[in-house]
Amino acid sequence: MGDAERKAYPLRVDPALWAAVERCAAADLRSVNAQVEYLLREALKNRGVTLQPPKPVKRGRPPKE
Repeated sequence: MGDAERKAYPLRVDPALWAAVERCAAADLRSVNAQVEYLLREALKNRGVTLQPPKPVKRGRPPKE
Protein backbone atom coordinates (compact mmCIF):
# COMPACT_ATOMS: atom_id res chain seq x y z
CA MET A 1 0.00 0.00 0.00
CA GLY A 2 1.52 3.32 -1.01
CA ASP A 3 1.62 6.32 1.28
CA ALA A 4 -1.01 8.05 -0.87
CA GLU A 5 -3.46 5.26 0.05
CA ARG A 6 -2.94 5.61 3.81
CA LYS A 7 -4.76 7.94 6.15
CA ALA A 8 -2.47 10.13 8.27
CA TYR A 9 -3.82 10.75 11.75
CA PRO A 10 -2.16 12.58 14.66
CA LEU A 11 -2.45 10.50 17.81
CA ARG A 12 -1.97 11.60 21.41
CA VAL A 13 -0.93 8.68 23.58
CA ASP A 14 0.06 8.24 27.22
CA PRO A 15 3.88 7.97 27.37
CA ALA A 16 3.75 4.62 29.21
CA LEU A 17 1.43 3.18 26.55
CA TRP A 18 3.68 4.49 23.78
CA ALA A 19 6.74 2.94 25.43
CA ALA A 20 4.93 -0.42 25.61
CA VAL A 21 4.02 -0.21 21.92
CA GLU A 22 7.64 0.64 21.07
CA ARG A 23 8.85 -2.42 23.02
CA CYS A 24 6.32 -4.68 21.28
CA ALA A 25 7.29 -3.26 17.89
CA ALA A 26 10.97 -3.89 18.55
CA ALA A 27 10.26 -7.45 19.72
CA ASP A 28 8.23 -8.13 16.55
CA LEU A 29 10.77 -6.36 14.29
CA ARG A 30 8.16 -3.82 13.17
CA SER A 31 8.07 -0.05 13.06
CA VAL A 32 5.89 1.60 15.69
CA ASN A 33 3.48 2.66 12.94
CA ALA A 34 3.19 -0.93 11.67
CA GLN A 35 2.73 -2.16 15.24
CA VAL A 36 -0.11 0.31 15.89
CA GLU A 37 -1.81 -0.79 12.66
CA TYR A 38 -1.34 -4.46 13.62
CA LEU A 39 -2.82 -3.87 17.08
CA LEU A 40 -5.80 -2.01 15.63
CA ARG A 41 -6.49 -4.82 13.16
CA GLU A 42 -6.14 -7.40 15.93
CA ALA A 43 -8.56 -5.48 18.19
CA LEU A 44 -11.12 -5.15 15.38
CA LYS A 45 -10.82 -8.86 14.59
CA ASN A 46 -11.46 -9.68 18.25
CA ARG A 47 -14.63 -7.56 18.06
CA GLY A 48 -15.84 -9.46 15.01
CA VAL A 49 -15.09 -6.76 12.44
CA THR A 50 -13.82 -8.22 9.18
CA LEU A 51 -11.43 -6.25 6.99
CA GLN A 52 -9.76 -6.90 3.69
CA PRO A 53 -6.20 -8.10 4.25
CA PRO A 54 -3.65 -5.32 3.71
CA LYS A 55 -1.97 -5.16 0.32
CA PRO A 56 1.64 -6.31 0.54
CA VAL A 57 4.26 -3.60 0.32
CA LYS A 58 6.55 -3.87 -2.69
CA ARG A 59 10.10 -4.26 -1.49
CA GLY A 60 13.45 -4.40 -3.17
CA ARG A 61 15.00 -2.63 -6.09
CA PRO A 62 12.91 -1.29 -8.93
CA PRO A 63 13.24 -3.22 -12.20
CA LYS A 64 16.03 -2.14 -14.55
CA GLU A 65 14.97 -0.30 -17.65
